[in-house]
Amino acid sequence: MNRNDRFIIVGAGAFGLSTALRLAQDGYTSVTVVDRCMPPVPDGSSNDISRVIRFDYGDPVYAQIAKEAYDQWKTPEYSEAFHQTPCLWVSQEGTLEQPVQPRAAEYSRKTRQVLTEMGQEWHAVPSVEEAKRRFPALSGKLATPGFDGFYNTNAGWADAGLAVQRLASRCVAAGVSFISGPNGHVVELEYGRDGVVDAVRTINGNRITGDRFIVATGAWTASLIPSWNSMMATGQVVGWLRLTPEEMIRLKDLPIYFNFSTGFFCFPVHEATGYLKVAVHGFGYTSPHQKAVSAPPSSAVSARANFIPADGMQRLLAGLRDILPELAERGFEKVGLCWYNDTPTGDFIFDYHPEHKNLFIATGGSGHAFKFLPVLGKYIVGSLERKLPRELLEKWKFPTEFRERFQGDAFQGDGSRGGPERREMTPQEREVYTAAMTASVRRSKI
Repeated sequence: MNRNDRFIIVGAGAFGLSTALRLAQDGYTSVTVVDRCMPPVPDGSSNDISRVIRFDYGDPVYAQIAKEAYDQWKTPEYSEAFHQTPCLWVSQEGTLEQPVQPRAAEYSRKTRQVLTEMGQEWHAVPSVEEAKRRFPALSGKLATPGFDGFYNTNAGWADAGLAVQRLASRCVAAGVSFISGPNGHVVELEYGRDGVVDAVRTINGNRITGDRFIVATGAWTASLIPSWNSMMATGQVVGWLRLTPEEMIRLKDLPIYFNFSTGFFCFPVHEATGYLKVAVHGFGYTSPHQKAVSAPPSSAVSARANFIPADGMQRLLAGLRDILPELAERGFEKVGLCWYNDTPTGDFIFDYHPEHKNLFIATGGSGHAFKFLPVLGKYIVGSLERKLPRELLEKWKFPTEFRERFQGDAFQGDGSRGGPERREMTPQEREVYTAAMTASVRRSKI
């Protein structure tokens, strides 16, 4: 590729920024990132107070790359945002209150097998009693009935908003340009002869031309490009609970707790904000869109809308009762939907669009991409330049087999999702969600 090609990267999240920085570092002279907001984008999946950093995977490819990224999180470029802490992984049998995914136990077994094959240490936790002995801050019944677990001390969490903010600053220092606000709010791509992308158009009619276009817009991707039913936006429930100073001290040694079966997980205390954050890594909720199977609203906001469906709230509270029942009745100070861009197998998509030779797609985070932030640019640009090993290019290729018909049953992920099946938000839920979004939009204009 020509080092003087004009690169237009749509999306200022983890994929877009890491790609921009790598291109600039590799000597490409014209790299521009466009987004409706400056990073960290308030409602993007790359922005929050915490994201899990781990290399515990049932897939050896992701495990090896995640280990590479984990080592980078401890370097000066990323360590400011990284907090090393043990991660406790558990699985259980289902109950009426908490439906589970039957693949969870198998995924847990495969993960331990991969860690062993990598020569990485992990520690079995065969009982609730053993879990509480090792992590005494856990006061509930944990994942019962049928508890099984293990933990890894080589894990942690990152302040995602801070990490993205620092990454954006490094992009600026490297010569990357940014366009934001209405001038950067891309609503469509403009195609010329032979399917070549000539420009992107923004919400205010601005036209941004370039030679090569990279779409890295996460859950919004399918509403911008011909996605061929290869991706689907799903909303995942998150809750933030305010702790007292005394509770923060008592829970200071809380591990990351992740239930493969229900999808519920909890972070350690976030000292800077005083929040305890919990979430569900499940199959989530969809929201129909005229251009895609599902997509979140595209309005620029100052924060996530303070809304989740009622059954999502029940799952958060059920999980909290499992580990810290004394906090469950307090309720959350705020809640929200974190939008994943899911692919059928949970694999990333780093590939050129089959019909548009200068359009590259970097998406499909599927709820597990952020931990790779320090190395994402390396692998995305490696795919862009077609320099990766063949097995990686094949793993991350643009899926074409679903072009003619959406196949919801194909979206099973990698086996790590827990809880009930995916469902579409009801019209009433979408109405309340839209109202909450509108309130957030108003706040962003004040």
